[in-house]
Amino acid sequence: MSNKPENSAPMINRLVIIGLGLIGSSLAVAAKEQGLAKTVIGISRRTSTLELALESGIIDRACQSLESVASELDKGDLVVIGVPTLTVPSVIADCHQHLKDKVTITDVASVKGSIVKAAADIYGKLPNQFVPGHPIAGSEKSGVEAADSQLFKDHRVILTPHGADHCEHLRLVSTLWSNVGAIVSTMSVEEHDAILAATSHLPHFLAYSLVDTLASVGDNREIFRYAAGGFRDFTRIAASDPVMWRDIALANRESILSILDQVMDNFKTLRGAIDQGDEDYLMDVFTRARDARNHFGKLLENKALQGPMTEKKINYRVSPGGDASGSVRVPGDKSMSHRSIMLGSLAIGMTEVTGFLEGEDSLATLQAFRDMGVIIEGPEQGRVVIHGVGLHGLKAPAKPLYMGNSGTSIRLLSGLLAGQAFDTELTGDISLSGRPMGRVADPLRSMGAVIGTSPNGTPPLKITGGQRLSSIEYLMPVASAQVKSCVLLAGLYADGTTSVTEPAPTRDHTERMLRGFGYTVNVDQSTANLTGGGALSATRIDVPADISSAAFFMVAAAITPDSDIILPHVGINPTRIGVINILRQMGAQLSLSNEREVGGEPVADIRIQYGELKGIEIPVDQVPLAIDEFPVLFIAAACAEGTTILTGAEELRVKESDRIQSMADGLVTLGIDAQATADGIVIVGGELGGGRVLSHHDHRIAMAFAIAGLRAKGEITVEGCNNVATSFPDFINSAAAIGLKIQVETHHD
Repeated sequence: MSNKPENSAPMINRLVIIGLGLIGSSLAVAAKEQGLAKTVIGISRRTSTLELALESGIIDRACQSLESVASELDKGDLVVIGVPTLTVPSVIADCHQHLKDKVTITDVASVKGSIVKAAADIYGKLPNQFVPGHPIAGSEKSGVEAADSQLFKDHRVILTPHGADHCEHLRLVSTLWSNVGAIVSTMSVEEHDAILAATSHLPHFLAYSLVDTLASVGDNREIFRYAAGGFRDFTRIAASDPVMWRDIALANRESILSILDQVMDNFKTLRGAIDQGDEDYLMDVFTRARDARNHFGKLLENKALQGPMTEKKINYRVSPGGDASGSVRVPGDKSMSHRSIMLGSLAIGMTEVTGFLEGEDSLATLQAFRDMGVIIEGPEQGRVVIHGVGLHGLKAPAKPLYMGNSGTSIRLLSGLLAGQAFDTELTGDISLSGRPMGRVADPLRSMGAVIGTSPNGTPPLKITGGQRLSSIEYLMPVASAQVKSCVLLAGLYADGTTSVTEPAPTRDHTERMLRGFGYTVNVDQSTANLTGGGALSATRIDVPADISSAAFFMVAAAITPDSDIILPHVGINPTRIGVINILRQMGAQLSLSNEREVGGEPVADIRIQYGELKGIEIPVDQVPLAIDEFPVLFIAAACAEGTTILTGAEELRVKESDRIQSMADGLVTLGIDAQATADGIVIVGGELGGGRVLSHHDHRIAMAFAIAGLRAKGEITVEGCNNVATSFPDFINSAAAIGLKIQVETHHD
């Protein structure tokens, strides 16, 4: 099925493909099927290849050299270099000699460093018309006979742009790949070669080496006859083109040798462990590898790849109406899930966690501790087993710790890592990389930590280990559970007693959970303190359902006539129940039952039904108790009669997005009178219309506007909902189960 709009002119005048191997011929036939070029020209030194390509309809015209067609080429023409990697420089030299600078040039080599260097040497500088590229697609088959128009569908193509001056050429190449079904990503040349060395080149070389080794073993027929599926799957790639992989090995020599040395060192250690019968080491390696593979598999399934790559964009399309009825078990509390991994890793003994939130944020925390040498089993259906290493048992990670979108992870970890003996670097996605870190860096520096940030005070955080921390008495300028927790966790490693005084109550999960691990924490009104030098003892943690996630369904019922929703086993920590208090004050019918305490945390089943909501002036003392729930509370305010006024909530401006401005803009788009203020918002209830609103990469804003569809008069499209998986991976199914009419749209940026 064509992606090309009907009746549109071809985007390329002449598409010239030099080298009709698998990639070149597949691109040619895909471009012809999609009508992307007026003429597809194939260039090959082999007459038989050109004849076959013409007979098969893969190309429109055949040439044996670039020189024979170069004089015809100009702006709007695209030359694709599809020859073996070591041959690419000679083709670039031909391009330099024969092509005008208006002609766009790209390549498909799987190594970029040597290609870019060759182009710069030949031209005297890297030419604007050259867009280095690499489609990550292939087959054991090769040659023009293997041409497949679907080869690139849903596969990545990585481009390595090199400056603003060639944006027009970059756009042409990117659009070509997108229109043949590929997912286009961009990254630096160095990053590309390092990543591909580890994920593509090394597995091929291991497969070649393994098959070659076994093929030379006596009576190898028996070995291959009884080979299991895993062996066949892994060694399948050893049937690939030897010439291509010889070229790759030589062209990406430095990156390949680096990763190969690491693997060989690990193999030697593994061999030694097997020889010595080291059960603990083997269990450590196999468990860590299995669970890391499962972790990254989940990220791949959620299309939440890390790093600077361009991903599919997820939008929600919500049709108006719905009944908002049923029972929903929302995911485990995110705050407690984070802390259970952190404290369980630093405890002595084995900690079992149930109800763990398997969202991207808490998985980022889990992976960080795996990267620091902690054995963590799971998660499997919310169960995690952590083999704690003690307060001083973490190991230096081999690479920066990636926190994804999680502000909790980066801020709390900065406190723990400030007291370690090794250096660390904490990074995150585009949203996290814009959030202020001075609020944790400043008090940590006053304790003696050495922490570097970007010039803007944002991530990455670079923490220098080996510092002696001193206790402080910290008066927090702004109420923030993350900052309070950061300082207290650093206090575990400090000399003396560290105290934190907050200007208003914030969630106290850290204090409660530290006590659960046997660590003494004293709380006197607004001040919490602890003394460094103690130890944590392993325990069992049952994580209740997250009230922040439950809030979306509380509001869903509160705004929808004839609604009735039950939310079982929800955490009702006194520092988190602002959403309950505010909705009750607005007129919602909300009741708690089956109240109990689980692992030191109060829990209850929540039932909520429709009530005619009234606008209120939100009490200032409730603001810190509902700080994460305000996006969806703003939807309740939009559906209420009268005016709702929020003040004292400047913290909302430095969350995953500026939640005050983001929500105000979206509400105005939907026809609601909403005025952002410096520390809050004024919302006049009215009739919600339809329209397109932006989530600003903020999971809570995305879900809040989805809930608005229950009362909207028109369809609402919420753009950029990828990050919902950070806190509520199954939101779509849960929302649909209670009657929300929601669909997911995906498309490529």
